[in-house]
Amino acid sequence: MDPRKKIRVLVVDDSSFARSMIMNGLSTHPRIEIIGYAINTLDARNKFAQLKPDVVTMDVEMPGQSGIDFLKEYIPQNPIPVILVSSLNLRVFDALGAGAVDFVRKPESGDNKDAFITNLAQKIIIASMAKVRPAARTPAAGAGALGAAASMAAAALGPSPNLDNVIIGLGASTGGTEATLEVMKRLPADIPAMVIVQHMPPGFTKMYADRLNRLCKMEVREAKSGDELHRGLALVAPADLQCRVVHIGGRKYTVSCMPGEKVSGHRPSVDAMFQSMSEAVRCKMVGIIMTGMGQDGAAGLLAMRKRGAYTIGQDKESSVVYGMPMVAQNIGAVCTQASCENIANVLLRHLKTLG
Repeated sequence: MDPRKKIRVLVVDDSSFARSMIMNGLSTHPRIEIIGYAINTLDARNKFAQLKPDVVTMDVEMPGQSGIDFLKEYIPQNPIPVILVSSLNLRVFDALGAGAVDFVRKPESGDNKDAFITNLAQKIIIASMAKVRPAARTPAAGAGALGAAASMAAAALGPSPNLDNVIIGLGASTGGTEATLEVMKRLPADIPAMVIVQHMPPGFTKMYADRLNRLCKMEVREAKSGDELHRGLALVAPADLQCRVVHIGGRKYTVSCMPGEKVSGHRPSVDAMFQSMSEAVRCKMVGIIMTGMGQDGAAGLLAMRKRGAYTIGQDKESSVVYGMPMVAQNIGAVCTQASCENIANVLLRHLKTLG
């Protein structure tokens, strides 16, 4: 999108208070033009056709048809960038799976409204440049979803002392919740230890880890300081803490999840995690950088590659936002690029050369 043109935004929310807060807040932004609002998904359908917005903000839960059901039905034929504005709600991940680009947490009483508007405006600008991927491939969480997703996973790697001593780091931002799931659900239960950094608001990282745990074969949980890394375990960095890999002696590694300054503009930061791996890890390691705006992770991935790590970058065609992996590719941090759907195969082929 031409950066000189204002981004035309439609606000969809059944709450008049939330609509007013969002519209009044965004209307002062020099890059954004509020072109209207809708009070439910039926109203939104009509407004989309009339107003042709560049980006839509949408509540997840509304009377009548939910935002999720609307996205599943509408986005495949009309790939418009949608930013979810949601309370702390597990269903936000189903909406992301239905094609929404990103989400922000709706402020509660006492929260900083200005910070919310600033965050939402930044995400709208990113969304205006995003490639909408109406995946709808990931079933909603539950027994059926577990069976469907787990059936995609590769066969076990099998016993191998060499694979017991491998650590995998994965970092992503915009579009990454579903992209990471696409990778993880194709991996076996005995995958080497993994640490995942996904830019996400506080409160959502545990829900996201729990969702991955239900839909994938390996154990996945939100990381906490002192968690020891081992095969079959993937740890998701908690929101608003810097997550780093720590060598505690011999072949043992843990994670540190602590408050601290933002790194590359983020907390948790992919760069902070990758950099810690480059400095602390003495065994084989793999770094994976996926869809996201900006350059978080690129420098850290380069440091890993210089220490002998095998590094994978998501390709442009499959990235919602080809920012982080593009910078990593351009500075020579990436050994090989692959599509979102093929990263797991590339990773497993490499691991079999180590086993």
